[in-house]
Amino acid sequence: MQAPGFWDDPAQPAQSAPLLRERRQLERRLHTLGKLRADAEELAAWRELLATDEEAVAGEPDLERFLARLAAELDRLELELKLSGPDDDKSAIVAIHPGAGGTESQDWAEMLLRMYLRWAERDGFEVEMLDRQDGEEAGIKSATFAVRGPYAYGYLSGEAGVHRLVRISPYDFQARRHTSFASVDVYPEIDDEVKIDVDDKDLRIDTYRSSGAGGQHVNKTESAVRITHLPSGIVVSCQNERSQIKNRAMAMKILRSRLYDREMQKRAAEQAEREGKKKDIAWGSQIRSYVLHPYRMVKDHRTGAEVGDADRVLDGDLDPFIEAWLKGQMGLAAQAAPASAAGAPAAAAGNALLP
Repeated sequence: MQAPGFWDDPAQPAQSAPLLRERRQLERRLHTLGKLRADAEELAAWRELLATDEEAVAGEPDLERFLARLAAELDRLELELKLSGPDDDKSAIVAIHPGAGGTESQDWAEMLLRMYLRWAERDGFEVEMLDRQDGEEAGIKSATFAVRGPYAYGYLSGEAGVHRLVRISPYDFQARRHTSFASVDVYPEIDDEVKIDVDDKDLRIDTYRSSGAGGQHVNKTESAVRITHLPSGIVVSCQNERSQIKNRAMAMKILRSRLYDREMQKRAAEQAEREGKKKDIAWGSQIRSYVLHPYRMVKDHRTGAEVGDADRVLDGDLDPFIEAWLKGQMGLAAQAAPASAAGAPAAAAGNALLP
């Protein structure tokens, strides 16, 4: 990066972007290594105390907290070391759409939106709301947001699918039990180093007034943008910014990410198989059920993972389901690998992620 001419043309990131990305990854790994060394020193100090006076140290709250934190961080690091997909380390774009059912499903879609925003906040990811269409009575018609941070797509990729809610409806005066569905789509957020050619003649661009809360400028000008990619039928929209130009640029970024994800699904056999199994947002197609009546439980139908505290999950504690999904995918990858390559490559891949 100190070579002459490296920064001469910042508008052309073809040379700088890959190196900048590699530097960010190396800095992240060095930071992780520094934390592991500090934890190892603290662990050695606790072991010395235990050796000298075990009764005084055993049950110490500070030791219990340290061990709990260390175990959680090591589990997370182990998962990250095994996230080796080409896009796993990228940020993610998440889109939520309600199924049939009107206000019921729209309210459920908003509950999912809140759940993912809480999860991202708990895990230290940065979130940017890109588009939100509110329902007439309650809930949302759709929402698209970016989750930015290391391995955001790797963690969230397993959340794509149909989510089912069973509860006593707050919108039913007879207090009957209702079942609602909403779909979640997850795409990797691509950067400028990935070239996706989009022909202008393949696009239909519509502008309209932003909806929902906003100032006079937002509500009186056609700043919101909707882009339709005619060959694929993909429709994206953005109304978060006050400027139509900024909304158009963000909508194009979402479109490029979706086209990239579509192409990657075509090329990868396992992704193509998963996409081929995609069903309607209705009965028999859900990946996870959230039951609030007559009992309270959340169950993932792919992994069998269950959590009895549904409120905790809806408040953003998705880690048990994300970890179960990732470990299941790792198990499938290990079964698919040739027996002769079962040991060394996995170790080499893990070692390559730390200096």
